Amino acid sequence: MIKSPETAMMGHGYKPELSEGAVKPPVFLTSTFVFHTAEEGKDFFTMAHGHTPAQEREMGLIYSRINNPNIEILEERIRLWDGGADAAAFSSGMSAISTTMMAFLKPGDFILFSNPLYGGSHKFIQHFLKELGIGTIGFSAGDSFESIVGQVAAAGAAGKLKMIFVETPANPTGEVIDVRMCSELAKHFSTEDKPVLLAVDNTYMGPLWSRPLQFGADIVLYSATKYIGGHSDVIAGAAVGGKSIIQSIKAARTFFGTIIDPHPAWMLLRSLETLKLRMDAAAQNAAHIAAFLQNYPGVEKVYYPGLRTGMSERQQQIYAEQYTSFGAMVSFDVAGGEPAAFRFLNALRHIKLAVSLGGTESLAQHPWSMTHSGVPESEKLQYGITEGMVRLSVGIEHHEDLIRDMEQALHAARL
Repeated sequence: MIKSPETAMMGHGYKPELSEGAVKPPVFLTSTFVFHTAEEGKDFFTMAHGHTPAQEREMGLIYSRINNPNIEILEERIRLWDGGADAAAFSSGMSAISTTMMAFLKPGDFILFSNPLYGGSHKFIQHFLKELGIGTIGFSAGDSFESIVGQVAAAGAAGKLKMIFVETPANPTGEVIDVRMCSELAKHFSTEDKPVLLAVDNTYMGPLWSRPLQFGADIVLYSATKYIGGHSDVIAGAAVGGKSIIQSIKAARTFFGTIIDPHPAWMLLRSLETLKLRMDAAAQNAAHIAAFLQNYPGVEKVYYPGLRTGMSERQQQIYAEQYTSFGAMVSFDVAGGEPAAFRFLNALRHIKLAVSLGGTESLAQHPWSMTHSGVPESEKLQYGITEGMVRLSVGIEHHEDLIRDMEQALHAARL
C-alpha cells in the first residue's frame, strides 16, 4: 500500500496497458478524441457540464481544452501532495489564480486579500477585479481577527464577501499569514446561501513544506512553473481542493481556455518524480546562505524565517504550526539602496539575474523594480519591500560555490 506522494509520483494515475506498455506516459498531442458511440459522446458532454448522464459510466476523453490523458494523470498526482480530492492544471500560475477568482466572483462581491502579494496577483485584484465592480480589501500579516472583521465592516462588505485570498509566506518578505485564522474568518462571514471560500497561494513553499488544506483552506493555488516544474523550462499553474470546488474551477477553465497543454503537463510529470529531492537540497543550501548573510558587512537585514530576524512571537508560532521547513527563498537588504543592489546583481558570476523561483539553478532579482514594479511605492514601503532588497531563489548547487559568488558580488556592491 503506497502512502508517500514521492512514491506515488512514479506511477499513480497511469495504466501502461493503455499505452502499449510504455513505462512512462506518452505525450498525447491530439486535439480531439474518438467516441465509441454517439450515446457515449452525449454522456461525456453531459458529465463535462456537471450533470448526470443518461446511463452511469466513467467520464471519458472529449477534447484537449476539456481533458487529456497527460493532464488527467498530472492532476491526479498533484492533488496527492496537498491531500486534495481533485486538482486542475493550468497554462500558468496567473491563469490558475485568475480563473479561480473568476469562477466564484461576480460584480458586487468582495475579496479580502493579504499584503504583500506577488505583483501579478496584486495588479489583477486591485485593477482588473475593481474594474469589474468587485470590491477589494487588503490586510497585513500582523492584523488580528478582530481588526480584519472591523476592516470588512468598515468597507460595507459584510454579507458581500465571497473569497479570502492569501499568499503565505509573502513574496518577497517571507511574512506568514495564519491560514487557520483565515479559515475562521471565512466561516465568520459565510452565510447559508453565500459561503466564503479561502484560497491560499502556496507557491513559495511548494506542495512539500506546507499543506494549507489541513488548516482549513478550500483551494490551494500554485505557480507550477516554480518548485513543481523545478527546471525553469515550463510555464504552468495548478489548483487543488474539494471535488465540487475544483469542478467549478474546471468549468471556468474550459470557457476561458486556460488549461495546460499536453507537453508541459508531461514535463511536470517528469519533474514531480524529483520534487522532494530538489526541494530538500535547495532548503539545505538556503540555510547555509542565510547564515552567511546574517552578519556580513553591507547586508542590513536578512529575510529568512530560520534566523527569526525581526519575527514576532506570533509569526514564529505560525511558522512552527504551518510549515515543515524554512524553505529555499532568502531576501536581504543591501546597504546603499538600489544602486548598491544593482552593483551586487551585476557582479554575480554564477547566480543568474532573472525573475522566477524554485528552479534547480539559483536566481537573484530586484523586487522593487522587477516583480513588484507595478505595486504602488507607498504600498511597497508599507509592507517592507525596500529599494535595496534582493530576492534570492536558492538552487541545488553546492552551497560553498554560491556563497563565494555572493561574497565577491557583495564586495563589488560596497565599492
